[in-house]
Amino acid sequence: MTELSICICTYKRPDLLRRLLQAILTQTLRDVAMEVVVVDNDSLKSASAVLNEMVDSFDGALKVLALANSNISLARNAAIAAASGNWIVMIDDDEVPVSDWLEQLLNVQKTEQADVVFAPVLPEYSEATPLWIREGGYFDRRRMPTGTKIDHRDARSGNVLIRRSTLQAIAASQKDGIGPFDPAYGTTGGEDTMLFRRLDKLGAVMVWCDEAPAHEFIPAERATAKWLLQRSYRTGQLFIRTELAMQIGTSKTAAALMLSARAFLQFFLALLFALLLLPFKSLRSFTWLRVAASQLGKLSYFWGGVAHAYGNLEKQKKS
Repeated sequence: MTELSICICTYKRPDLLRRLLQAILTQTLRDVAMEVVVVDNDSLKSASAVLNEMVDSFDGALKVLALANSNISLARNAAIAAASGNWIVMIDDDEVPVSDWLEQLLNVQKTEQADVVFAPVLPEYSEATPLWIREGGYFDRRRMPTGTKIDHRDARSGNVLIRRSTLQAIAASQKDGIGPFDPAYGTTGGEDTMLFRRLDKLGAVMVWCDEAPAHEFIPAERATAKWLLQRSYRTGQLFIRTELAMQIGTSKTAAALMLSARAFLQFFLALLFALLLLPFKSLRSFTWLRVAASQLGKLSYFWGGVAHAYGNLEKQKKS
């Protein structure tokens, strides 16, 4: 019986996928039945050459699926549906874990009796990355001591171990029954936020494992002021969208009024701080500019726009 299923969704990153698969092959974990499930979410099947090249190395433990619809929720759901393990590990195709990654995740799960174990994702910059991007730490994420209980605010779908039955409980609660990840968020992002918000409500035990990091490759085209501001704008939209999605009845209206008023105030304050700091501390100024962009993203949600991170659409009306 398979104990552990490593689920990977890939989209036009064959070289990075190869690097990840090679890292999985060199894991120190032994005596645990494992499989790897890869969903190629590219209609042109750009991962096929790499997968054909490496399939023999996995000795029958590599499952490959093709899903032409560029919807990250559907891709994640397909991977989980094809997985047979009691535990699901999700890792992104642009990440590469340390050699004892799986061993550390399982040790912490056992020690803490957790339903979900998260681990760090650390930036790995290309040589072309400007120094100010590195010094600014704009791709750094918060880290915590191992065993720290966390909630959806520090949760994400890259580098995480999840009990399969926990995912099944979430899938069963979905109206469409498609899977634990909501397809309505499959082109905008936010699908992982919604999943872990729902796990919070179910009372799932979610903990941190700081000894199982994965390094995420940051391409040069992302290491720019424009990209960072666009991401802050989009995450602001997603915060409002997911926050309101968890409200019901009149509480949704009250929450919308409160959140929009707060975002309006924080936008102007952040913009003011950015302008005041610009002549003296440019990195701090840019940090505040990103805060302003996030607040503007929150406000933009209320006038009907939502940015799309997956697929071919860049903008469309809110779903």
